[in-house]
Amino acid sequence: MKIQTSAPGKLMLLGEHAVVYGYPCLVTAVDNRLYVSAELHKKKEDEIVAPQVKESNFVKETLRVFKSKYHILDNLKIETQSEFSHTVGFGSSSAVTVATLKALSILLDISLSSKEIFDLSYEVVLAIQSVGSGFDVAIADYGHTLYFTGGGKEIRPLKNDEMHLVVGYSGTKADTPTLVKKVSALRKEKKEEVDGIFDSIGKLVGQATECIQIKKWEELGKLMTQNHTLLQSLDVSTDRLDSMVHTAVEAGAYGAKLSGAGGGDCMIALVHEDKREAVEKAIESVGGEVIRVKTNAEGVRIESGE
Repeated sequence: MKIQTSAPGKLMLLGEHAVVYGYPCLVTAVDNRLYVSAELHKKKEDEIVAPQVKESNFVKETLRVFKSKYHILDNLKIETQSEFSHTVGFGSSSAVTVATLKALSILLDISLSSKEIFDLSYEVVLAIQSVGSGFDVAIADYGHTLYFTGGGKEIRPLKNDEMHLVVGYSGTKADTPTLVKKVSALRKEKKEEVDGIFDSIGKLVGQATECIQIKKWEELGKLMTQNHTLLQSLDVSTDRLDSMVHTAVEAGAYGAKLSGAGGGDCMIALVHEDKREAVEKAIESVGGEVIRVKTNAEGVRIESGE
């Protein structure tokens, strides 16, 4: 029997970097998905067929953790395929980890709750990257839109079915662990200043959570732009990201910001649908690549083989 599962990509709405230090963030799942197929394997070792070496590393570690915890002796074949490139910062590492755990649990008839999948996935991510808050694991697992506090202390779904985002890719792949360590070094040097920035980001997340729940999109956009300015002060943005954010707002977006660790990857702009085309053209005019996705997507799920 072969089991196929899938998990969504993600976009950080607000709260980057501060979430690593226990502050909340807002994250949404996108409808581009990563697929994993799992089956028992008669060969003498596990086989991993993945288009990206990085994905293979996470699958390998997932297999190690799962087999050790549940005393699995069988060998397995895992294949992955993705609707999004690992270069754009949609969280392929977390998505492949969560989808692999879900597939293994179904294939080997081991019941896992969403929280158990989160805990095991987070363990895998930390084993490989050594840093991270777990928000990308949570959104791949639970899906939709989440209010998340570092390490999974709070994972709260938010009702969000009318938020319209334009996503612009900067053309540069970000190195998340390096950027997290960069902010950590800055905090050691200027702890009071950086903690003040984190406090401000945390307050923006709280205000933005209310805006999403009562659909105050114009106000939410302003909060996003303020969040970008605070991330600039942490020196994690780039000239390209700043230009994309600025031109999106000039073209009529409610607000815009980088999304993720910074240093590259994507920015997002919150728009009214009437302004989407103008904002997309503005982002492209400064060298950004528009990636069309829908937000609030379903979390990890079984695609076939149950």
